[in-house]
Amino acid sequence: MRLIAASRHALAQSIEAPTVMAEAWQAQALAQAISNRLAISGPPELRAQALGLSELAGQGCAALGTPPLEPGALRAAQLTELDDPRETLYNLGHLLGEVGIALVGVASAADNEGTYWKCMEALDAADESRDRVLEMLRQIAAPDREVVKRGSAAG
Repeated sequence: MRLIAASRHALAQSIEAPTVMAEAWQAQALAQAISNRLAISGPPELRAQALGLSELAGQGCAALGTPPLEPGALRAAQLTELDDPRETLYNLGHLLGEVGIALVGVASAADNEGTYWKCMEALDAADESRDRVLEMLRQIAAPDREVVKRGSAAG
């Protein structure tokens, strides 16, 4: 959660296009790290979707290209554990939505076609990643709804 919060804060503080794009890359790298962790040790019902999310986030990173980072600045490499997959996915979805908004801003102000298309490709990947996160959240909630339905029918 602290890595997602740090990414959201850094993205919100970014003004210049290269910095926004670097923070968008960081967010996609974090989404990839989180999804890889879920694919390996997350709830079984999320593992297949997590693999798809990892691929989409990787496409977002590839579209933007790896930014120059100081040693130790890669937030995704700092991921150690996921305490609550539901809360993590919920906040990751918000981060990816913010990435999309930030990339639209950069693309609309881009002074060259290369930057515009990088942003648009990364925006597509962020949107698809967010959609995947929302689907994963629905999958987590589905068993809870089933328990509620069974409880209501028994009462």
